[in-house]
Amino acid sequence: MAWRTFSLVPLLLAGLLSACASSRSVTGPNVAATSRHPGITCAPFARALSGIEIYGDAADWWDAAAGRYERSSQPEIGAVLILRRSSRLNAGHAAVVSRVLGPRQVHVIQANWVPDELAEDQLAIDVSPRNDWSAVRMWWPPTNTLGIRVYPAYGFILPPGPTTHDALRRNARPAARLALQARYLRTPSRARSYGG
Repeated sequence: MAWRTFSLVPLLLAGLLSACASSRSVTGPNVAATSRHPGITCAPFARALSGIEIYGDAADWWDAAAGRYERSSQPEIGAVLILRRSSRLNAGHAAVVSRVLGPRQVHVIQANWVPDELAEDQLAIDVSPRNDWSAVRMWWPPTNTLGIRVYPAYGFILPPGPTTHDALRRNARPAARLALQARYLRTPSRARSYGG
């Protein structure tokens, strides 16, 4: 009996190692995924996916939304989380909320957080002292962990109408294609830098 158990160990190890070598790109909680989209930037993608018709750098969306879209310090599915300009984000960043996990945790679908990638259902958490989403940490797919940097944020621009997680996931890749097409029709924003 001991010989049979011992002979199964190499088979089990081989099976585990082959699972690690899978070519499927899986990151973050809830088996989130990333895909390559060379040239994609966050703001045109967020606009195409959310239906929020604001143009320019992501950091400028907050002021541009005043009087046009409702803004909030509370997350909602389909809302766009706007990160402020910082030394790491010279154009800010826009990410669409795909799930609300709790008052301080959401999943987002975002473009160019990792350069040239579309990331689906990546974790973002509120680390602000007042629980108002003015400071956030974001999932970092290359290391498959929550990033250590804290980014200043404005909050959420609420969507023009209700949506669902399934609808956002279904429309993410078409929105990425639309954002890339729009890039060639307009002058691209400064958001080509890391995370923008």
